[in-house]
Amino acid sequence: MRVLVLAKESERSEQPTPPTAEAMAAYQKFNAELVKSGVVLAAGRLHPSAQGKRVRFEGKTRTVLDGPFTETKEFVGGYWLWQVRSMDEALEWLKRAPFDGGTFEVREVAEHEGM
Repeated sequence: MRVLVLAKESERSEQPTPPTAEAMAAYQKFNAELVKSGVVLAAGRLHPSAQGKRVRFEGKTRTVLDGPFTETKEFVGGYWLWQVRSMDEALEWLKRAPFDGGTFEVREVAEHEGM
């Protein structure tokens, strides 16, 4: 099964401070373990919402909105796409992550024929 792991961030993290060298080394080690095990299919960090766009659909009307999205309390700051055997396996991997704060959402990717 494939799961998407979303790193949730608050408004305060829209202007993130760089991680310490130790924190970055721990993250890189953890990520290397994920890659070596074949779990990681894709990963990335997202720019702040100030650089993003939204498209609102209302009937036939399409409206493009520029960031930042100040009405939002949580932002997606990054993601992993993992290939795992089960949700339990995904959660076990995530619980090993060397983060000292934050919220992560794990969602199964819906598999549809032809997609």
